[in-house]
Amino acid sequence: MTDPLLPGRDGNFRVWAPRATRVTLVVGDGEVPATEAGAGWWTAGIPGAAAGTAYGYRIDDNDPILPDPRSRRQPDGVHGRSATVDPGSFAWSDGLWTGRPLAGGLVYELHIGTFTADGTFDAATDHLDHLVDLGVTHVELLPVNAFNGTWNWGYDGVLWFAVHEAYGGPDGYRRFVDACHAKGLAVVQDVVYNHLGPSGNYLPQFGPYLHDAASNTWGSSLNLDGEDADEVRSYILDNLTMWFTEYHVDGLRLDAVHALVDHTARHLLERMAEETDALAAHLGRPLTLIAESDLNDPKLITAREAGGYGLTAQWSDDFHHALHVALSGETTGYYEDFAELDALAKVFGKGFFHDGTLSTFRGRRHGRVVDRTRTPASRFVVFAQDHDQIGNRAIGDRLSATLTPATLKLGALVLYCSPFTPMLFMGEEWAAGTPWQFFTSHPEPELGEATAKGRIAEFARMGWDPAVVPDPQDPATFQRSKLDWSEPTGGDHAEVLAFHRRLGALRHSEPGLTDPRLDRVEARTDGAVLLVERGDLLLLANFGNEPRHLTLPDGATAVVATEDTIGVDATGTVLPPHGGLLVRVPTR
Repeated sequence: MTDPLLPGRDGNFRVWAPRATRVTLVVGDGEVPATEAGAGWWTAGIPGAAAGTAYGYRIDDNDPILPDPRSRRQPDGVHGRSATVDPGSFAWSDGLWTGRPLAGGLVYELHIGTFTADGTFDAATDHLDHLVDLGVTHVELLPVNAFNGTWNWGYDGVLWFAVHEAYGGPDGYRRFVDACHAKGLAVVQDVVYNHLGPSGNYLPQFGPYLHDAASNTWGSSLNLDGEDADEVRSYILDNLTMWFTEYHVDGLRLDAVHALVDHTARHLLERMAEETDALAAHLGRPLTLIAESDLNDPKLITAREAGGYGLTAQWSDDFHHALHVALSGETTGYYEDFAELDALAKVFGKGFFHDGTLSTFRGRRHGRVVDRTRTPASRFVVFAQDHDQIGNRAIGDRLSATLTPATLKLGALVLYCSPFTPMLFMGEEWAAGTPWQFFTSHPEPELGEATAKGRIAEFARMGWDPAVVPDPQDPATFQRSKLDWSEPTGGDHAEVLAFHRRLGALRHSEPGLTDPRLDRVEARTDGAVLLVERGDLLLLANFGNEPRHLTLPDGATAVVATEDTIGVDATGTVLPPHGGLLVRVPTR
Protein backbone atom coordinates (compact mmCIF):
# COMPACT_ATOMS: atom_id res chain seq x y z
CA MET A 1 0.00 0.00 0.00
CA THR A 2 1.69 3.20 -1.21
CA ASP A 3 0.45 6.67 -0.39
CA PRO A 4 -0.70 8.30 -3.67
CA LEU A 5 0.40 11.64 -2.18
CA LEU A 6 3.94 10.40 -1.46
CA PRO A 7 6.19 13.31 -2.49
CA GLY A 8 7.98 12.55 -5.74
CA ARG A 9 6.01 9.37 -6.47
CA ASP A 10 6.28 8.75 -10.22
CA GLY A 11 7.91 12.17 -10.49
CA ASN A 12 4.78 13.93 -9.26
CA PHE A 13 4.68 16.46 -6.42
CA ARG A 14 1.42 17.56 -4.83
CA VAL A 15 0.78 20.13 -2.13
CA TRP A 16 -2.33 21.59 -0.53
CA ALA A 17 -2.24 25.40 -0.49
CA PRO A 18 -5.89 26.55 -0.79
CA ARG A 19 -5.27 30.27 -0.34
CA ALA A 20 -2.23 30.66 -2.55
CA THR A 21 -2.38 32.43 -5.88
CA ARG A 22 0.88 30.86 -7.11
CA VAL A 23 2.85 27.81 -6.00
CA THR A 24 6.30 26.98 -7.32
CA LEU A 25 8.22 23.74 -6.87
CA VAL A 26 11.92 24.51 -6.36
CA VAL A 27 14.47 21.81 -7.22
CA GLY A 28 18.15 22.71 -7.20
CA ASP A 29 18.50 26.05 -8.95
CA GLY A 30 15.40 25.44 -11.04
CA GLU A 31 11.78 26.29 -10.47
CA VAL A 32 8.70 24.52 -11.83
CA PRO A 33 5.36 26.37 -11.69
CA ALA A 34 2.69 24.20 -10.10
CA THR A 35 -0.73 23.79 -11.64
CA GLU A 36 -4.01 24.07 -9.76
CA ALA A 37 -5.63 20.66 -9.44
CA GLY A 38 -8.83 21.64 -7.61
CA ALA A 39 -9.91 21.73 -3.96
CA GLY A 40 -6.84 23.78 -3.06
CA TRP A 41 -4.31 21.25 -4.40
CA TRP A 42 -1.40 22.08 -6.67
CA THR A 43 0.69 19.67 -8.74
CA ALA A 44 4.06 19.81 -10.45
CA GLY A 45 6.06 17.13 -12.23
CA ILE A 46 9.75 16.33 -12.47
CA PRO A 47 10.15 13.26 -14.72
CA GLY A 48 12.79 10.89 -13.41
CA ALA A 49 13.06 12.45 -9.95
CA ALA A 50 15.06 9.92 -7.94
CA ALA A 51 15.03 9.19 -4.23
CA GLY A 52 17.06 11.82 -2.43
CA THR A 53 15.96 14.68 -4.66
CA ALA A 54 16.04 17.91 -2.64
CA TYR A 55 13.06 20.20 -3.16
CA GLY A 56 10.86 22.83 -1.57
CA TYR A 57 7.97 25.16 -2.29
CA ARG A 58 7.66 28.88 -2.85
CA ILE A 59 4.22 30.31 -2.03
CA ASP A 60 3.12 33.44 -3.93
CA ASP A 61 6.72 34.25 -4.90
CA ASN A 62 7.62 34.72 -1.23
CA ASP A 63 10.79 33.70 0.56
CA PRO A 64 11.97 31.50 2.15
CA ILE A 65 11.62 28.26 0.22
CA LEU A 66 9.47 26.04 2.45
CA PRO A 67 9.72 22.33 3.21
CA ASP A 68 6.91 20.05 2.06
CA PRO A 69 4.19 19.56 4.74
CA ARG A 70 4.27 15.85 3.82
CA SER A 71 8.06 15.62 3.64
CA ARG A 72 9.43 12.17 4.42
CA ARG A 73 12.94 13.44 5.10
CA GLN A 74 14.63 16.65 6.22
CA PRO A 75 18.38 16.01 5.87
CA ASP A 76 19.25 19.64 6.68
CA GLY A 77 16.72 20.18 9.47
CA VAL A 78 13.18 21.49 9.55
CA HIS A 79 14.13 24.84 7.99
CA GLY A 80 15.90 23.18 5.06
CA ARG A 81 14.65 21.60 1.89
CA SER A 82 12.82 18.30 1.89
CA ALA A 83 14.18 15.15 0.24
CA THR A 84 12.26 12.44 -1.57
CA VAL A 85 12.26 8.92 -0.16
CA ASP A 86 11.38 5.59 -1.78
CA PRO A 87 9.78 3.43 0.94
CA GLY A 88 9.78 0.45 -1.43
CA SER A 89 13.57 0.37 -1.57
CA PHE A 90 13.92 -0.96 1.97
CA ALA A 91 14.40 -4.74 2.22
CA TRP A 92 11.99 -5.73 4.99
CA SER A 93 12.47 -9.16 6.58
CA ASP A 94 9.25 -9.22 8.62
CA GLY A 95 7.01 -10.86 6.04
CA LEU A 96 5.95 -13.52 8.57
CA TRP A 97 5.22 -11.00 11.33
CA THR A 98 1.61 -11.37 12.46
CA GLY A 99 1.65 -8.69 15.12
CA ARG A 100 0.78 -8.68 18.80
CA PRO A 101 -2.48 -7.66 20.48
CA LEU A 102 -2.09 -5.25 23.36
CA ALA A 103 -4.16 -7.41 25.74
CA GLY A 104 -1.83 -9.50 27.86
CA GLY A 105 1.14 -7.37 26.88
CA LEU A 106 3.89 -5.48 28.68
CA VAL A 107 4.76 -2.05 27.26
CA TYR A 108 8.21 -0.45 27.51
CA GLU A 109 8.44 3.31 26.91
CA LEU A 110 11.75 4.69 25.68
CA HIS A 111 13.28 7.83 24.18
CA ILE A 112 15.68 7.05 21.34
CA GLY A 113 18.01 9.95 22.11
CA THR A 114 18.66 8.93 25.73
CA PHE A 115 18.10 5.16 25.67
CA THR A 116 21.74 4.70 24.64
CA ALA A 117 24.92 6.76 24.63
CA ASP A 118 24.78 7.13 20.83
CA GLY A 119 21.08 8.00 20.83
CA THR A 120 20.22 6.32 17.53
CA PHE A 121 17.83 3.65 16.28
CA ASP A 122 20.73 1.35 15.47
CA ALA A 123 22.19 1.70 18.96
CA ALA A 124 18.80 0.97 20.51
CA THR A 125 18.60 -2.23 18.45
CA ASP A 126 21.59 -3.58 20.35
CA HIS A 127 19.48 -3.74 23.53
CA LEU A 128 16.40 -5.52 22.20
CA ASP A 129 17.44 -8.82 23.81
CA HIS A 130 17.32 -7.05 27.15
CA LEU A 131 13.68 -6.17 26.51
CA VAL A 132 12.84 -9.70 25.41
CA ASP A 133 14.40 -11.12 28.59
CA LEU A 134 12.30 -8.66 30.57
CA GLY A 135 9.09 -10.03 29.06
CA VAL A 136 8.31 -6.88 27.06
CA THR A 137 5.88 -7.29 24.17
CA HIS A 138 5.44 -3.69 22.96
CA VAL A 139 8.19 -1.09 22.59
CA GLU A 140 6.75 2.43 22.72
CA LEU A 141 8.93 5.20 21.28
CA LEU A 142 8.58 8.82 22.28
CA PRO A 143 7.95 11.02 19.21
CA VAL A 144 10.56 10.73 16.47
CA ASN A 145 9.15 13.17 13.90
CA ALA A 146 11.25 16.10 12.75
CA PHE A 147 11.78 18.98 15.21
CA ASN A 148 14.13 21.94 15.29
CA GLY A 149 17.41 21.34 17.05
CA THR A 150 19.41 18.22 17.87
CA TRP A 151 17.76 16.84 21.00
CA ASN A 152 14.28 17.23 22.38
CA TRP A 153 11.63 15.08 24.06
CA GLY A 154 9.96 15.02 20.64
CA TYR A 155 6.73 16.84 21.43
CA ASP A 156 7.82 19.96 19.53
CA GLY A 157 7.63 18.27 16.15
CA VAL A 158 6.66 20.33 13.12
CA LEU A 159 6.92 17.90 10.21
CA TRP A 160 4.92 14.84 11.18
CA PHE A 161 5.78 12.71 8.15
CA ALA A 162 9.58 13.06 8.53
CA VAL A 163 11.75 11.06 10.95
CA HIS A 164 14.36 13.01 12.93
CA GLU A 165 17.72 12.79 11.16
CA ALA A 166 19.90 12.62 14.28
CA TYR A 167 18.18 9.37 15.29
CA GLY A 168 18.92 7.72 11.96
CA GLY A 169 16.27 9.08 9.63
CA PRO A 170 13.65 7.01 7.79
CA ASP A 171 15.83 3.97 7.04
CA GLY A 172 17.22 3.89 10.56
CA TYR A 173 13.67 3.77 11.84
CA ARG A 174 12.78 0.95 9.44
CA ARG A 175 15.82 -1.05 10.56
CA PHE A 176 14.71 -0.64 14.16
CA VAL A 177 11.13 -1.78 13.51
CA ASP A 178 12.34 -4.71 11.41
CA ALA A 179 14.72 -5.78 14.18
CA CYS A 180 11.96 -5.51 16.79
CA HIS A 181 9.69 -7.75 14.75
CA ALA A 182 12.49 -10.29 14.39
CA LYS A 183 12.63 -10.45 18.20
CA GLY A 184 8.85 -10.76 18.55
CA LEU A 185 8.44 -7.18 19.73
CA ALA A 186 5.64 -4.91 18.52
CA VAL A 187 6.39 -1.20 18.03
CA VAL A 188 4.11 1.59 19.25
CA GLN A 189 4.91 5.10 18.04
CA ASP A 190 4.00 8.14 20.13
CA VAL A 191 2.44 10.78 17.85
CA VAL A 192 1.35 14.35 18.56
CA TYR A 193 -1.70 15.63 16.69
CA ASN A 194 -2.85 18.29 19.15
CA HIS A 195 -0.30 21.04 18.41
CA LEU A 196 2.86 21.88 16.49
CA GLY A 197 6.22 22.97 17.83
CA PRO A 198 7.26 26.63 18.12
CA SER A 199 10.09 26.55 15.59
CA GLY A 200 9.90 25.41 11.98
CA ASN A 201 6.12 25.28 11.75
CA TYR A 202 5.45 26.48 8.22
CA LEU A 203 2.07 24.80 7.82
CA PRO A 204 0.08 28.04 8.28
CA GLN A 205 1.83 29.46 5.22
CA PHE A 206 0.35 26.66 3.14
CA GLY A 207 -3.18 26.62 4.53
CA PRO A 208 -5.50 26.83 7.56
CA TYR A 209 -3.97 23.93 9.48
CA LEU A 210 -4.41 25.75 12.80
CA HIS A 211 -7.59 26.87 14.52
CA ASP A 212 -8.00 30.65 14.68
CA ALA A 213 -10.12 30.60 17.84
CA ALA A 214 -8.84 27.59 19.82
CA SER A 215 -5.61 26.95 21.65
CA ASN A 216 -4.23 24.64 24.33
CA THR A 217 -1.32 24.55 26.76
CA TRP A 218 1.20 24.22 23.95
CA GLY A 219 -0.16 26.68 21.39
CA SER A 220 -2.80 26.88 18.66
CA SER A 221 -5.04 23.86 18.23
CA LEU A 222 -5.33 22.03 14.93
CA ASN A 223 -8.23 23.06 12.71
CA LEU A 224 -10.38 19.94 13.04
CA ASP A 225 -13.83 21.49 12.68
CA GLY A 226 -13.50 24.87 10.97
CA GLU A 227 -13.40 25.95 7.34
CA ASP A 228 -11.21 23.64 5.23
CA ALA A 229 -10.95 21.23 8.16
CA ASP A 230 -11.63 18.22 5.93
CA GLU A 231 -8.14 18.42 4.41
CA VAL A 232 -6.53 18.98 7.81
CA ARG A 233 -8.26 15.87 9.12
CA SER A 234 -7.11 13.95 6.03
CA TYR A 235 -3.56 15.18 6.69
CA ILE A 236 -3.68 13.56 10.14
CA LEU A 237 -5.35 10.36 8.96
CA ASP A 238 -2.81 10.01 6.16
CA ASN A 239 -0.03 10.39 8.72
CA LEU A 240 -1.61 7.63 10.81
CA THR A 241 -1.71 5.40 7.74
CA MET A 242 1.92 6.16 6.94
CA TRP A 243 3.19 4.76 10.23
CA PHE A 244 1.29 1.51 9.76
CA THR A 245 2.16 0.98 6.10
CA GLU A 246 5.49 2.65 5.28
CA TYR A 247 7.08 1.89 8.66
CA HIS A 248 5.22 -1.31 9.66
CA VAL A 249 4.52 -0.04 13.20
CA ASP A 250 1.95 -1.91 15.25
CA GLY A 251 0.38 0.88 17.23
CA LEU A 252 0.21 4.58 17.92
CA ARG A 253 0.10 6.34 21.26
CA LEU A 254 -1.97 9.48 20.76
CA ASP A 255 -0.65 12.37 22.82
CA ALA A 256 -3.06 14.44 24.96
CA VAL A 257 -6.22 13.72 23.00
CA HIS A 258 -8.20 15.95 25.39
CA ALA A 259 -6.56 18.85 23.52
CA LEU A 260 -8.12 17.83 20.20
CA VAL A 261 -10.87 20.41 19.67
CA ASP A 262 -13.43 18.74 17.43
CA HIS A 263 -17.12 19.60 17.39
CA THR A 264 -18.00 17.56 14.31
CA ALA A 265 -20.50 14.71 14.51
CA ARG A 266 -17.72 12.17 13.91
CA HIS A 267 -14.86 13.01 16.23
CA LEU A 268 -11.38 12.64 14.79
CA LEU A 269 -10.62 9.90 17.32
CA GLU A 270 -13.52 7.85 16.01
CA ARG A 271 -12.27 8.33 12.46
CA MET A 272 -8.80 7.23 13.55
CA ALA A 273 -10.19 4.07 15.10
CA GLU A 274 -12.23 3.30 11.98
CA GLU A 275 -9.20 3.81 9.75
CA THR A 276 -6.98 1.71 11.99
CA ASP A 277 -9.43 -1.18 12.14
CA ALA A 278 -9.76 -1.14 8.35
CA LEU A 279 -5.96 -1.17 7.97
CA ALA A 280 -5.66 -4.05 10.44
CA ALA A 281 -8.05 -6.10 8.34
CA HIS A 282 -6.14 -5.22 5.18
CA LEU A 283 -2.68 -5.90 6.64
CA GLY A 284 -3.71 -9.03 8.51
CA ARG A 285 -2.31 -8.07 11.90
CA PRO A 286 -3.64 -6.31 14.99
CA LEU A 287 -3.10 -2.55 15.12
CA THR A 288 -3.36 -0.58 18.32
CA LEU A 289 -4.39 2.96 19.24
CA ILE A 290 -3.61 4.10 22.80
CA ALA A 291 -4.90 7.47 23.95
CA GLU A 292 -3.34 9.72 26.54
CA SER A 293 -6.32 11.55 27.99
CA ASP A 294 -6.93 13.82 30.93
CA LEU A 295 -10.69 13.31 30.74
CA ASN A 296 -11.20 9.99 32.60
CA ASP A 297 -13.88 9.28 30.02
CA PRO A 298 -14.40 5.61 29.11
CA LYS A 299 -16.06 6.73 25.87
CA LEU A 300 -12.63 6.64 24.27
CA ILE A 301 -12.27 2.88 24.77
CA THR A 302 -15.95 1.97 24.44
CA ALA A 303 -16.85 0.12 21.24
CA ARG A 304 -18.29 2.25 18.47
CA GLU A 305 -21.32 -0.04 18.39
CA ALA A 306 -21.99 1.09 21.95
CA GLY A 307 -21.55 4.79 21.20
CA GLY A 308 -17.83 5.08 21.95
CA TYR A 309 -14.82 5.90 19.79
CA GLY A 310 -13.45 2.35 19.74
CA LEU A 311 -9.82 3.06 20.65
CA THR A 312 -7.80 0.09 21.90
CA ALA A 313 -6.71 1.57 25.22
CA GLN A 314 -6.00 4.70 27.22
CA TRP A 315 -3.52 5.67 29.89
CA SER A 316 -4.76 5.80 33.48
CA ASP A 317 -2.98 8.60 35.31
CA ASP A 318 -5.13 7.81 38.34
CA PHE A 319 -3.33 4.48 38.76
CA HIS A 320 0.03 6.25 38.66
CA HIS A 321 -1.04 8.93 41.14
CA ALA A 322 -2.48 6.44 43.62
CA LEU A 323 0.53 4.12 43.44
CA HIS A 324 3.00 7.01 43.59
CA VAL A 325 1.42 8.33 46.79
CA ALA A 326 1.30 4.86 48.34
CA LEU A 327 5.00 4.33 47.62
CA SER A 328 6.38 7.80 48.29
CA GLY A 329 3.94 9.50 50.66
CA GLU A 330 4.01 12.61 48.46
CA THR A 331 0.65 14.44 48.51
CA THR A 332 1.35 17.86 46.98
CA GLY A 333 -0.39 19.23 43.90
CA TYR A 334 -2.56 16.75 42.03
CA TYR A 335 -1.46 13.97 44.40
CA GLU A 336 -3.61 15.44 47.18
CA ASP A 337 -6.75 13.49 46.28
CA PHE A 338 -4.85 10.19 46.39
CA ALA A 339 -3.55 10.51 49.95
CA GLU A 340 -5.51 7.51 51.25
CA LEU A 341 -4.65 3.96 50.22
CA ASP A 342 -8.33 3.47 49.44
CA ALA A 343 -7.67 5.49 46.28
CA LEU A 344 -5.44 2.71 44.94
CA ALA A 345 -8.02 0.08 45.89
CA LYS A 346 -10.70 2.00 44.01
CA VAL A 347 -8.56 2.28 40.89
CA PHE A 348 -7.90 -1.48 40.97
CA GLY A 349 -11.60 -2.23 41.03
CA LYS A 350 -13.00 0.57 38.87
CA GLY A 351 -10.27 1.73 36.47
CA PHE A 352 -10.44 5.38 37.53
CA PHE A 353 -10.38 7.08 40.92
CA HIS A 354 -12.04 10.24 39.64
CA ASP A 355 -15.23 8.89 38.07
CA GLY A 356 -17.48 11.86 38.79
CA THR A 357 -15.83 12.72 42.10
CA LEU A 358 -14.45 16.08 43.20
CA SER A 359 -10.94 16.78 41.93
CA THR A 360 -9.49 19.35 44.33
CA PHE A 361 -6.62 20.11 41.92
CA ARG A 362 -9.13 21.02 39.20
CA GLY A 363 -11.66 22.56 41.58
CA ARG A 364 -14.55 20.59 40.08
CA ARG A 365 -15.98 17.12 39.62
CA HIS A 366 -14.08 15.02 37.16
CA GLY A 367 -14.43 11.77 35.21
CA ARG A 368 -17.08 9.20 34.54
CA VAL A 369 -17.88 5.72 35.85
CA VAL A 370 -16.44 2.76 33.92
CA ASP A 371 -18.78 -0.12 33.07
CA ARG A 372 -16.89 -2.94 34.80
CA THR A 373 -18.85 -5.68 33.05
CA ARG A 374 -18.23 -4.47 29.49
CA THR A 375 -14.81 -2.81 29.71
CA PRO A 376 -11.78 -5.12 29.60
CA ALA A 377 -9.18 -4.11 32.16
CA SER A 378 -6.47 -4.49 29.51
CA ARG A 379 -7.77 -1.29 27.90
CA PHE A 380 -6.14 0.72 30.69
CA VAL A 381 -2.38 1.23 30.34
CA VAL A 382 -0.92 1.78 33.80
CA PHE A 383 2.51 2.63 35.14
CA ALA A 384 4.49 3.51 38.25
CA GLN A 385 6.66 5.91 36.23
CA ASP A 386 6.59 7.43 32.76
CA HIS A 387 8.33 10.20 30.85
CA ASP A 388 5.87 12.89 32.00
CA GLN A 389 5.63 11.93 35.65
CA ILE A 390 9.42 11.85 36.01
CA GLY A 391 10.44 14.56 33.56
CA ASN A 392 7.87 17.04 34.79
CA ARG A 393 9.35 16.97 38.27
CA ALA A 394 11.70 19.82 39.10
CA ILE A 395 14.91 17.77 38.81
CA GLY A 396 13.56 14.81 36.85
CA ASP A 397 14.14 12.44 39.73
CA ARG A 398 12.99 8.84 39.41
CA LEU A 399 11.47 6.87 42.28
CA SER A 400 14.84 5.16 42.64
CA ALA A 401 16.33 8.46 43.85
CA THR A 402 14.35 8.30 47.10
CA LEU A 403 12.93 4.78 47.55
CA THR A 404 14.66 1.62 48.74
CA PRO A 405 14.98 -1.44 46.50
CA ALA A 406 12.35 -3.17 48.67
CA THR A 407 9.84 -0.39 48.05
CA LEU A 408 10.63 -0.32 44.33
CA LYS A 409 10.00 -4.05 44.14
CA LEU A 410 6.71 -3.59 45.97
CA GLY A 411 5.66 -1.05 43.34
CA ALA A 412 6.68 -3.45 40.57
CA LEU A 413 4.66 -6.28 42.15
CA VAL A 414 1.54 -4.11 42.32
CA LEU A 415 2.05 -2.93 38.73
CA TYR A 416 2.61 -6.35 37.16
CA CYS A 417 -0.15 -8.01 39.20
CA SER A 418 -2.77 -5.43 38.32
CA PRO A 419 -5.54 -6.44 35.89
CA PHE A 420 -4.44 -3.68 33.52
CA THR A 421 -1.76 -3.44 30.81
CA PRO A 422 1.48 -2.49 32.61
CA MET A 423 4.04 -0.10 31.16
CA LEU A 424 7.63 0.52 32.22
CA PHE A 425 9.72 3.60 31.55
CA MET A 426 13.24 2.88 30.31
CA GLY A 427 15.63 2.05 33.13
CA GLU A 428 12.88 1.57 35.68
CA GLU A 429 13.48 -2.18 35.57
CA TRP A 430 16.90 -1.80 37.17
CA ALA A 431 16.19 1.27 39.35
CA ALA A 432 18.28 3.50 37.10
CA GLY A 433 20.33 6.09 38.93
CA THR A 434 20.21 8.58 36.07
CA PRO A 435 17.47 11.24 36.09
CA TRP A 436 15.11 11.96 33.21
CA GLN A 437 15.02 15.71 32.83
CA PHE A 438 13.31 18.11 30.45
CA PHE A 439 15.76 19.04 27.70
CA THR A 440 15.61 21.13 24.53
CA SER A 441 18.06 22.44 21.95
CA HIS A 442 16.21 25.36 20.41
CA PRO A 443 18.67 27.23 18.15
CA GLU A 444 16.79 30.47 18.85
CA PRO A 445 18.06 32.00 22.14
CA GLU A 446 14.78 33.78 22.84
CA LEU A 447 12.84 30.52 22.51
CA GLY A 448 15.23 28.72 24.81
CA GLU A 449 14.89 31.47 27.41
CA ALA A 450 11.09 31.43 27.18
CA THR A 451 11.07 27.64 27.63
CA ALA A 452 13.21 27.86 30.76
CA LYS A 453 11.00 30.59 32.27
CA GLY A 454 7.90 28.56 31.49
CA ARG A 455 9.28 25.56 33.36
CA ILE A 456 10.02 27.68 36.43
CA ALA A 457 6.49 29.10 36.45
CA GLU A 458 5.00 25.61 36.12
CA PHE A 459 6.97 24.26 39.07
CA ALA A 460 6.04 27.21 41.25
CA ARG A 461 2.41 26.06 41.05
CA MET A 462 3.41 22.57 42.21
CA GLY A 463 5.28 23.99 45.18
CA TRP A 464 8.78 23.01 44.04
CA ASP A 465 11.82 25.24 44.44
CA PRO A 466 12.46 26.88 41.04
CA ALA A 467 16.12 27.34 41.94
CA VAL A 468 16.80 23.62 41.44
CA VAL A 469 15.21 23.40 37.99
CA PRO A 470 17.91 22.52 35.43
CA ASP A 471 18.21 24.65 32.31
CA PRO A 472 16.51 22.71 29.48
CA GLN A 473 18.90 24.27 26.97
CA ASP A 474 22.07 23.19 28.80
CA PRO A 475 23.56 20.19 26.91
CA ALA A 476 24.44 18.68 30.30
CA THR A 477 20.71 18.34 31.06
CA PHE A 478 20.37 16.08 28.02
CA GLN A 479 23.53 14.12 28.77
CA ARG A 480 22.49 13.49 32.39
CA SER A 481 19.26 11.92 31.14
CA LYS A 482 20.96 9.14 29.18
CA LEU A 483 20.77 5.64 30.63
CA ASP A 484 23.93 4.13 32.07
CA TRP A 485 24.02 0.57 30.75
CA SER A 486 26.77 -0.43 33.17
CA GLU A 487 24.30 -0.19 36.08
CA PRO A 488 22.15 -3.31 35.57
CA THR A 489 25.01 -5.73 36.15
CA GLY A 490 25.59 -5.24 39.85
CA GLY A 491 24.34 -4.39 43.35
CA ASP A 492 20.81 -3.19 43.99
CA HIS A 493 20.32 -2.56 40.27
CA ALA A 494 20.82 -6.24 39.46
CA GLU A 495 18.52 -7.27 42.31
CA VAL A 496 15.69 -5.06 41.10
CA LEU A 497 16.21 -6.17 37.50
CA ALA A 498 16.06 -9.83 38.47
CA PHE A 499 12.73 -9.24 40.21
CA HIS A 500 11.32 -7.45 37.16
CA ARG A 501 12.38 -10.35 34.96
CA ARG A 502 10.70 -12.77 37.33
CA LEU A 503 7.47 -10.76 37.19
CA GLY A 504 7.64 -10.46 33.40
CA ALA A 505 7.97 -14.22 33.05
CA LEU A 506 5.12 -14.73 35.50
CA ARG A 507 2.75 -12.61 33.40
CA HIS A 508 3.41 -14.97 30.49
CA SER A 509 3.00 -18.17 32.52
CA GLU A 510 0.15 -17.26 34.89
CA PRO A 511 -3.14 -16.81 32.98
CA GLY A 512 -4.87 -15.21 35.95
CA LEU A 513 -2.58 -12.18 35.78
CA THR A 514 -3.79 -11.26 32.30
CA ASP A 515 -7.46 -12.03 32.92
CA PRO A 516 -9.14 -8.90 31.49
CA ARG A 517 -12.37 -9.16 33.47
CA LEU A 518 -12.53 -6.01 35.59
CA ASP A 519 -15.71 -7.17 37.33
CA ARG A 520 -13.74 -10.06 38.87
CA VAL A 521 -11.48 -7.67 40.76
CA GLU A 522 -12.26 -7.07 44.43
CA ALA A 523 -9.90 -4.65 46.12
CA ARG A 524 -9.89 -3.35 49.70
CA THR A 525 -7.50 -2.03 52.31
CA ASP A 526 -6.65 -3.16 55.81
CA GLY A 527 -4.72 -0.31 57.37
CA ALA A 528 -1.62 0.14 55.22
CA VAL A 529 -2.17 -3.16 53.40
CA LEU A 530 -3.78 -3.41 49.98
CA LEU A 531 -5.61 -6.67 49.27
CA VAL A 532 -6.72 -7.48 45.73
CA GLU A 533 -8.65 -10.63 44.86
CA ARG A 534 -8.69 -11.81 41.25
CA GLY A 535 -10.23 -15.26 40.94
CA ASP A 536 -7.84 -17.64 42.68
CA LEU A 537 -5.10 -15.00 43.01
CA LEU A 538 -4.72 -12.71 46.00
CA LEU A 539 -2.30 -9.77 46.00
CA LEU A 540 -1.08 -8.49 49.36
CA ALA A 541 0.92 -5.25 49.48
CA ASN A 542 2.09 -3.70 52.75
CA PHE A 543 2.84 -0.01 52.21
CA GLY A 544 3.32 0.60 55.93
CA ASN A 545 6.43 0.93 58.05
CA GLU A 546 5.47 -1.94 60.36
CA PRO A 547 5.24 -5.69 59.65
CA ARG A 548 1.73 -7.10 59.32
CA HIS A 549 0.48 -10.61 60.08
CA LEU A 550 -2.34 -11.67 57.80
CA THR A 551 -4.46 -14.79 58.07
CA LEU A 552 -4.96 -16.50 54.72
CA PRO A 553 -7.50 -19.10 53.55
CA ASP A 554 -6.54 -22.73 54.12
CA GLY A 555 -4.56 -24.11 51.22
CA ALA A 556 -3.09 -20.76 50.16
CA THR A 557 0.29 -21.05 48.41
CA ALA A 558 2.82 -18.39 47.53
CA VAL A 559 3.29 -17.49 43.86
CA VAL A 560 5.80 -14.64 44.08
CA ALA A 561 7.04 -12.31 46.81
CA THR A 562 9.16 -9.19 46.98
CA GLU A 563 11.53 -11.03 49.34
CA ASP A 564 12.51 -14.68 49.42
CA THR A 565 11.80 -14.77 53.15
CA ILE A 566 8.09 -14.00 52.71
CA GLY A 567 6.11 -17.22 52.73
CA VAL A 568 2.85 -18.85 53.72
CA ASP A 569 2.35 -21.32 56.56
CA ALA A 570 -0.49 -22.58 58.72
CA THR A 571 -0.81 -19.22 60.48
CA GLY A 572 -0.90 -17.18 57.27
CA THR A 573 1.88 -14.79 56.34
CA VAL A 574 3.89 -11.94 57.82
CA LEU A 575 4.46 -9.06 55.44
CA PRO A 576 7.51 -6.97 56.32
CA PRO A 577 7.36 -3.20 55.89
CA HIS A 578 7.08 -2.39 52.19
CA GLY A 579 6.75 -6.06 51.38
CA GLY A 580 4.35 -7.79 49.04
CA LEU A 581 3.13 -11.27 48.18
CA LEU A 582 0.98 -12.88 45.49
CA VAL A 583 -0.73 -16.08 46.63
CA ARG A 584 -3.03 -18.65 45.06
CA VAL A 585 -6.06 -19.49 47.14
CA PRO A 586 -8.53 -22.35 46.73
CA THR A 587 -11.55 -21.26 44.71
CA ARG A 588 -14.90 -21.32 46.43
